[in-house]
Amino acid sequence: MIPVTTFAGKKVALFGLGGSGLATAQALQAGGADVTAWDDNPDSVAKAASAGMHTENLRSIDWPQMAVFVLSPGVPLTHPKPHWSVDLARAAGVEIIGDIELFVRERRAFAPDCPLIAITGTNGKSTTTALVAHILRSSGRDTQLGGNIGTAVLTLDPPKAERYYVVECSSYQIDLAPTLDPTAGILLNLTPDHLDRHGTMQHYADVKERLVAGSDIAIIGIDDSFSTLIADRVERAGVKVRRISRRNVVVDGIHAEGSRLFRAEGGASSLFVDLEGIATLRGGHNAQNAAAAIAACLAVGVDADEIREGLRSFPGLKHRMQPVARRGSVLFVNDSKATNAEAAAPALSSYDRIYWIAGGLPKEGGIASLAPLFPHIVKAFLIGEAAPAFAATLGQAVPYEISGTLERAVAHAAAEAEAEGNSAAVMLSPACASFDQYRNFEVRGDAFVSHVAELDGVTMLVETNKGI
Repeated sequence: MIPVTTFAGKKVALFGLGGSGLATAQALQAGGADVTAWDDNPDSVAKAASAGMHTENLRSIDWPQMAVFVLSPGVPLTHPKPHWSVDLARAAGVEIIGDIELFVRERRAFAPDCPLIAITGTNGKSTTTALVAHILRSSGRDTQLGGNIGTAVLTLDPPKAERYYVVECSSYQIDLAPTLDPTAGILLNLTPDHLDRHGTMQHYADVKERLVAGSDIAIIGIDDSFSTLIADRVERAGVKVRRISRRNVVVDGIHAEGSRLFRAEGGASSLFVDLEGIATLRGGHNAQNAAAAIAACLAVGVDADEIREGLRSFPGLKHRMQPVARRGSVLFVNDSKATNAEAAAPALSSYDRIYWIAGGLPKEGGIASLAPLFPHIVKAFLIGEAAPAFAATLGQAVPYEISGTLERAVAHAAAEAEAEGNSAAVMLSPACASFDQYRNFEVRGDAFVSHVAELDGVTMLVETNKGI
């Protein structure tokens, strides 16, 4: 835990007592703050009270006495309308911040020179975050990984010299971190997302821009118009910018030509690494992720050879294009994190012959947008509620069966892929939510791995979860 000492002896109001919210409250209390916490969920309030938190409805507190209001990122700050607690804090003139802001203030207070790499973007940020952390750890550096990737940032070890932090930041977290100041800040890309919480695409982009605008070195993908404009704007403001691209040559930064990544300095470029043969970094989207990771690690002093070794040994992000097993020439790939068509596209574009397991709770739009990738699919094995609708979309373009269950789909897909005798991938990339059959995509992915492990003659590349 990182005790938040910057508010020691001061009154702090906090709303949102989920996992990260409770951790934030405990970190504030450990640092000596007088915390009053609340949540709209009575069960969360009861859990916090049993953990020793002072809980009180924030409607009845003396707001002008509060030094700061700490809001959980899942609670609306602006759109579709501010949460009632936000209105009360603003009416009293109380600053509103989140856990990332508390972290950066502690870092500045105790170890301002310890490297901080912060990552955001619409797509790819979790993979990039995990890849950066892996490169740092594999090079022997003391590395702390947290933020939106699933570990609350204030549960990490406290800042100190030579300790490296790799923090994934959602737009919600950035919106609550006005002084976010990474050593290296990464903005991967921007496409419309979370507009229900940001109102417009421009406001969403403006929030994301804050992360790189406050960085010592800004690493920005320039393959979309919003990010390109942000790169130009922060550079004019005096920030050192390293551009990354999977489509275009850059003057200073990293760009991809297929699987080959080139490092450019002052317009002169040289081959840095070829990702060919690194199964966990297949596809153009992963070329962008790797380019960002390379630029960030170079920015904090990692040696080029250490970076190359880290890329080659990267085990992949669990549930995201994760190779989990082999049987002969057949590779089994867990892409359970692909919960809509757009998220499934990278995996489908990265393999030439796919036995595709898809379906679950359907999302709006179905899989029609994936039609250009249908030639990569040898056969589809459809599960869950979406199976009939997906079958109608596939029509005559792709052979399919309605398998119904994941267990049956794995068995049938594996048998047909092996019978073909050519190199192929049996891939779970559902393009759907999991909730019709599983609690979440992680449970679904673990179930896929367990079903694969039960096949005869399979060699597992990851550990199985036999508790599924």
